[in-house]
Amino acid sequence: MPNPSPMPHGFRGIFLAGTDTAVGKTTVGCALLRLCLQRGQSFVPFKPAETDADPLPRDAERLRIAAGRTDLALAEICPFSFAAPLAPAAAAALVGTTITLTAVLAAAAHLARGGSPLLVESAGGLLTPYGADLTSAQIATALGLPLLLIARNSLGTVNHTALAIAEIRRRDIPLAGLILVNTSPSPTPDQASNAALITSLTGVTPLGILPYILSTDPDQLAAAFAQAVTTDSLFAAAFGPRYPK
Repeated sequence: MPNPSPMPHGFRGIFLAGTDTAVGKTTVGCALLRLCLQRGQSFVPFKPAETDADPLPRDAERLRIAAGRTDLALAEICPFSFAAPLAPAAAAALVGTTITLTAVLAAAAHLARGGSPLLVESAGGLLTPYGADLTSAQIATALGLPLLLIARNSLGTVNHTALAIAEIRRRDIPLAGLILVNTSPSPTPDQASNAALITSLTGVTPLGILPYILSTDPDQLAAAFAQAVTTDSLFAAAFGPRYPK
């Protein structure tokens, strides 16, 4: 199906997508949200759909706390929440629900009222299906936001990341950057060469490698993120010239 055209909502912010599931998107999202909050400027968190939410969408709750937006209801931040640990399209079908682009854009517009920038966390990877004709990539395109790609720093990530970047370019989605995440406490031999090989294949140099962090405390995540990741170009893409330094 062709990409939907960017919608005239005037959204600002950034869209987080992964090369796979469980690559560290929520960890990066929480770190970004808290780091911006510490610097006096903030995103509104938005996770259009979350699965394995039994009974509540845990990732959306983490994002809400990291952003300091407990004034927002979880249902505002995550309008589609499902208990089954499946792709959103499959989890929605189990309960007789359909996720539509119109509904996702309406939820985004509600959160962005007043011009607030959004931090949107996708479910899974770029082509994760939300519906029969709706993927993460199509949502990113419709929102018109720059995309921050999150990749697991482990064996296989060179191929996964190169394929994801190729798809991002094929769809003309602006790429705000790439971050590698160590998702395991045990280092592996490939980690020394992953970043350089990705750069050689794609021309994209990772903004940083986020170390494995056992804690989910957003202040600790923000501190580690600020130390490991180059943030200037990332914040400039999300906020424009008045980004939080």
